Amino acid sequence: MKLSFSGHRALILGGTCDLAICLAVMMADNGLFPVLTSRKKSRYRDLSDRIPLDKGKYEIVHIDLSDPGSADTLFDTVKDDPDYLVDFAQGDFERLIAAADSEHVYKYFENNISFRALVLKRAARAMLKKRMGRLIFVSSTAAGMPNPGQGFYAASKLASEALYRSLGLELGEKGITTMSLRPGYVKTGRGEKYLKSQEEEIIEKIPIKRALTKKEVAETIMFFLSDSAVGFNATTVTMDGGLTEGK
Repeated sequence: MKLSFSGHRALILGGTCDLAICLAVMMADNGLFPVLTSRKKSRYRDLSDRIPLDKGKYEIVHIDLSDPGSADTLFDTVKDDPDYLVDFAQGDFERLIAAADSEHVYKYFENNISFRALVLKRAARAMLKKRMGRLIFVSSTAAGMPNPGQGFYAASKLASEALYRSLGLELGEKGITTMSLRPGYVKTGRGEKYLKSQEEEIIEKIPIKRALTKKEVAETIMFFLSDSAVGFNATTVTMDGGLTEGK
């Protein structure tokens, strides 16, 4: 099945993770132009070295989740408004709720929910000009089944899913659609580190008896971005090998 895409430019929030880079390469191979965000300007060179693409086939831009004005700066910086947005951005804050530092709690939700809402506001307005847009939030099965210590992470994911769902309901008739994807355990990044520490116990709980690969998740995102998947709007799809479907 050959995928087709009506748009061309794709903004990738959280562009420094391995999964985002894998997706960026697939985008370029399918004729799309990925624009990856980096929280730290110091990581530009590192990110550029990790992307196996010619410099003219992608762009890297800075974004500061602690600065509300950075949402506007982001869209003023990119050369053209995006047709697609894929959102991997997520801070790392795993604490027991009763033991968490209050200042860190406020900052975490400000960075991962309030700032995200500002970015979605700007993205939606840009897409309304074209009456075309597709936005995908990469959530987690932890949103529905968190481990102890993942309460803030799960709350952030659930709130973000709600933002994307509402945006799809509000703007679907104007050609702008959204969805959230909940991957289970993926052999990359923090997930891979956690798997190494408890792999045998975790794999036993997954009906397909293995974790997902970043290639599988990236390919799934590419399908949901394609013209063939426009009917998936304001919804959440779980991709976890059946992990959360049984006891």
